[in-house]
Amino acid sequence: MHTHRLAPWAAYTVVGVGALIMLAPFWFMFVFATHSRTDIFSLPPPLVFGHDFAANLGILTSHLPFWRNLGISLYVALASTAFTLLFCSMGGYAFAMFEFRFKDALFALVMGTMLVPSFMNMIPTFMIMDALGWIDQPRALFIPGAANAFGIFLMRQFVGSSIPPELVEAARMDGCGELGIYWRIVLPLLRPALGTLGLITFIASWNNFIGPLIVMRSPEMYTLPLALRALQSPVDTEWGALMTGSAIATIPLLLLFLASSRQLISGLTTGAVK
Repeated sequence: MHTHRLAPWAAYTVVGVGALIMLAPFWFMFVFATHSRTDIFSLPPPLVFGHDFAANLGILTSHLPFWRNLGISLYVALASTAFTLLFCSMGGYAFAMFEFRFKDALFALVMGTMLVPSFMNMIPTFMIMDALGWIDQPRALFIPGAANAFGIFLMRQFVGSSIPPELVEAARMDGCGELGIYWRIVLPLLRPALGTLGLITFIASWNNFIGPLIVMRSPEMYTLPLALRALQSPVDTEWGALMTGSAIATIPLLLLFLASSRQLISGLTTGAVK
């Protein structure tokens, strides 16, 4: 009897301790953003907020075009999300609802791209972007990966489990064209999966470091991860300013995740239980 009463509390304790461990780096990052470099490396390190946030922000903006980098990151993340939702929803709908020659082989080929290690794409990506004249251009960060295998797979699974083929056939019999069916019927029903894929895509694009490292050359065109890395120096790194930039870059992701975590879990588990 006592064991049954203690089991929930033991589970809550384990979860609580795990949550504290995972949140500790975020707490220290926000605390260090309000302290000078000297305070950060003092012993013991500061555990509460200080009064140097404005000074750190001034150092940050004097070393980097920080607000432009923030705008570039926001533009790339939003464009990447929009293009990915459009093309992946189209691809998933086509694979789920249409019958065409070599359909299974083509889908297997798309899924096979997920097995290719990302580092093998670096040199081909640079060569293609250079041939297109897209070096140092934001579009080189969101157009190449718009129709990705994970997004197409997620949309195909959601369409196959949530949209009855009879609904699409009825719309065709009523004279609705394929684009009209996709826009008026399919997209509204795909809202949970679109929300999940959009959240994953936005976070991945916001945190992307390797992509900008390959194609961006000018500091004014850096995204935030690359710009903050450029602030580090083997000799004299302004750690307070670096923590300030990292904290500002993290706030949009925290707000986005807190606002849509339920949507993310719902979209990922859709179709698992009927």
